[in-house]
Amino acid sequence: MSKHIQPDLRYEIPFWQAGKYLVCGIDEAGRGCLAGAVYAAAVILPPEQDIIHILAGVRDSKQMTPYQRMKWESKIKETAQTWGVGNASNLEIDTIGIVPATRLAMQRAIENLNVSPDHLLIDAVLLKQMEYPQTALIKGDVYCLSIACASVLAKTARDREMVEMEAIYPGYGFAQHKGYGTLQHRKALQKLGACPIHRVTFAPIKQCEEESLFPE
Repeated sequence: MSKHIQPDLRYEIPFWQAGKYLVCGIDEAGRGCLAGAVYAAAVILPPEQDIIHILAGVRDSKQMTPYQRMKWESKIKETAQTWGVGNASNLEIDTIGIVPATRLAMQRAIENLNVSPDHLLIDAVLLKQMEYPQTALIKGDVYCLSIACASVLAKTARDREMVEMEAIYPGYGFAQHKGYGTLQHRKALQKLGACPIHRVTFAPIKQCEEESLFPE
C-alpha cells in the first residue's frame, strides 16, 4: 500500500548528478472541490541527499493529518531553496475548465519562484505552455520528495483560504470540508444555494441550482 511509502530523491538525484541543481517539484490541491480556487505549489529542494532525513515526515499531503501538514509546512519553507504558490479562482475554473485552470495555477506557482528551474517534476500532468524541460510522474506525490513537499504547501495554502471563506460565507461549513462535496456541504447547498465562490459549472452545483429553480 502506498500509505507506507516514504517519498525519496530517486527522481531528483540523477538531475543533480548531471549538474541540474534546480529541480522543481509541482503539485495541486483542490481540483475536485465544489468551491474555491484550485491551488498549486512549486518547491526546489537543496541538492543534498541528507534532505531526505530533514524532511522525513513529509508525505503525500492526503496521507497527513492537518496538524502534520501545518507542522511540516514551516519546515519545508525553511529548508527549500525556493518555493512558490499559485492559484486559479473558481471564476477562472468556470471559464476555462478545471484542467486548464489547474495548469494555470501551476504556472503561477512556478512564476513565484525566485529562480528559473532546470527541470520540472509534476504530479501527473505536463505544462505544455511552459518551455522548461519537464517530466510527468504518476503518483509523484507518493514517491517524489519534491512533489510531496509541493503537495503539502498547496494543501495548506488552500485550506487556509477556505477557513477564511467560512467567515465571509457562513453556513456552508467551508472550514470543515474545505469545499469538497461532503454530505454536510451538499445539505448546505440544498438549503442556501450556491455562493460566489462555488464552481457553478460543476455538476452538483448545477443540479442544486436547477432544484432551487424548480422545487417540488
